[in-house]
Order: sequence, then C-alpha cells, then structure tokens
Amino acid sequence: MRIGLLGFGTVGKGVYELVSRREDMEVAAVLCRRELELEGVRVTHDFTDILEDASIDTVVEAIGGVHPAYEYVRAAILAGKNVATSNKALMAHCYDDLVPLAAEKGVLLRCTASVGGGIGWLSELERVRRVETVTQVGGIMNGTCNYILDSMTRLGLDYGDALRQAQDLGYAEADPSTDVDGIDTWHKLIVSANIAFGASLDMDTVPVSGIRGISGEDVENFRNHGFVCKLVSHAQRGADGVHAWVQPTLYPVGQPEAAVPMNYNLITLVGDVSGRQSFFGQGAGRYPTAYNVVQDCVDFTRGRGYYAPCGEKLRASNDAKLPWYVRGDCPFAVKERWGSGAVTQPVSVADMHRWLKETPGAFAAAIAL
Repeated sequence: MRIGLLGFGTVGKGVYELVSRREDMEVAAVLCRRELELEGVRVTHDFTDILEDASIDTVVEAIGGVHPAYEYVRAAILAGKNVATSNKALMAHCYDDLVPLAAEKGVLLRCTASVGGGIGWLSELERVRRVETVTQVGGIMNGTCNYILDSMTRLGLDYGDALRQAQDLGYAEADPSTDVDGIDTWHKLIVSANIAFGASLDMDTVPVSGIRGISGEDVENFRNHGFVCKLVSHAQRGADGVHAWVQPTLYPVGQPEAAVPMNYNLITLVGDVSGRQSFFGQGAGRYPTAYNVVQDCVDFTRGRGYYAPCGEKLRASNDAKLPWYVRGDCPFAVKERWGSGAVTQPVSVADMHRWLKETPGAFAAAIAL
C-alpha cells in the first residue's frame, strides 16, 4: 500500500511514524503547507501531485475541517483511491455525498479515528450490526469538555481556570468553541448514529448545547445533591421515532458516567440482543488517533470498506421529557430550588433547547433518569 498523507500535524505525524514501522505500507507523499524534509518521501504543497500519482492507492486525510478536506477526499474517491480519515466534521456534514460515492466508485472509505480516538468505537458498531439491531448510541465523546468538568468537580476550579488548565496541557485549543459549545460532540454523534442505525440522521433536527455557561456555583449545587455534570450525546431509535441531542447531563455519583476522569471518553451502545455495552479509553491524542487511522489502512488490505449503508433519512423529534437543572429566567414549572438554580418538572428536549437559544447566559443540564 502506498499512501498519500494529507496534513502533517498532530495526527498526520503520528500516522507517518506508525506506518514507517510497517513493511506492508508506506507513506509515499505528504501534502503539507510548511517546508518539510522526510527521507524517501515526496513533500508537496499541491494536492494534484498526490491525486495524479497512479502508484498511490490510498489517501489518508488528516487536515481537519470541512474545506478543503471535502474537495480533496471527493477527488481521491473519484480517482479510485481508498480514503481513511479522522475528520468527524467532514463525515458528519458530507455523509450523504461521500459514503454513496465511495460505494458507486468501488473504493474503500473508513473513519474509525473520527469518533473515540483510539477506542475503535465505529469498527465495534460495524461488528455489532452483524448480529443485532442497535437501538441507542451516545455518551461522553469529548475529552476537552470532560477534562474541564472533571477539574471543576474534583479541584473546585471555576470554568475559566479549568479551561486555561486544559489549554496549558494541550487538551483545549486556543479557541475552544468547537469543543465547549458541543459542536465536536455533535459531529461525533451524527457519525455514530448514522452507522448504528444504517441511516442518515438529519443534523438540523439534532439540538446541541455545551458547557460554556456552567459556573462553579452550579457544580457546587450538583455536588450538594449527589450529582456530577458531564457533556453527553444521545441518539435513540424506537417505535416512537428518533430522539437525538447533545447537552450537559447530571448523573448520580456512582454511575459509570459520573466516574469518567480527566480527558477520557465513555461511549455506549444498546443492542436488542447484547443489551448495554460501554467503551472507555483515550478519546484523542496523536498516537491513539493515528492508531485507528492505520487500523483502517490495514482493513483496506482486507477489503473492508464503510461500516454500514447510507440508508433512509431520519429526523429527530426530541419530544422526550426530562427533568432539568436550570439557571436563568426559567419559564418552566419548578419542582425545587438548588441555590440560584432550579430543578424543573419534566420539559421536552426541544422546548428546553429552544429556550436556551432565546436566553443568553442561561445554563441547563438534563437530569439522568
């Protein structure tokens, strides 16, 4: 296998190092903006050099973002090259185009590292689907947010100090918006649900709220009532339709989610035969992520392409009702007060997210039942 590697940042460099140890594949060319010298490897600033090289049969995309990653990946598929990517934004937004196109062109496409870093979550979903129907997926999918919330809970830090600590350790970017506003988790949920359900979940119907508005007082309120806050995703398909969302959620101390430390992930599926299975591990980092990119390349040598067909379009209704902790000018029926926050009577996910959008500075966390 001869690989054209797009990007030489955290993940790209990790892929290069892992591939360099192997005899069954090699990095033949690297697309990189900066000047770079790699022994025996062509380094280029022009993607056409990789696209038009007939000896390169596989493209590894490690650039991130939707553009120009989408244009590069689409062109590679049209040129008959297999593609492995760690790009969850690309796969969430361009799912309906790229997955059918790869099938049409007879090339292999995989993105195991896009969700769960080194956990191998998506390949496990593929395996589970061979035997049973997956009815639910979700969990803690973003290590940055989990680190911030864990530091606030364990160390008593306020949000700003916990964020700065995460940035100093390299867990959060200088602009952490994609993580703390829940967008990264949202992308990962869409990719996971599409594979789990063998469908295409309408992203516009999946609401998302993040942790930016959480305060130290909120965390203290949770602690005083025996709860821990986590940012979680949830997608469930049943007889009453599809429910899917990303939002802060309170778990009782003692629940598995409440105990997830530092920057770790805990991702769960529910099957109609096996029941609940959870997968715990490093959700990010150079080598955990690169590990699953290389695993995808190995899968290509065995003829394994995408995990599930791109099936029917699904819309999430989100009429499920949950109790919530809210801080802000709450218009919902209140069950009890926790400091300056309030616990509501059950409110639909759709109504709560609508209120959050209309109320700057408000914060809400669902309470796990």
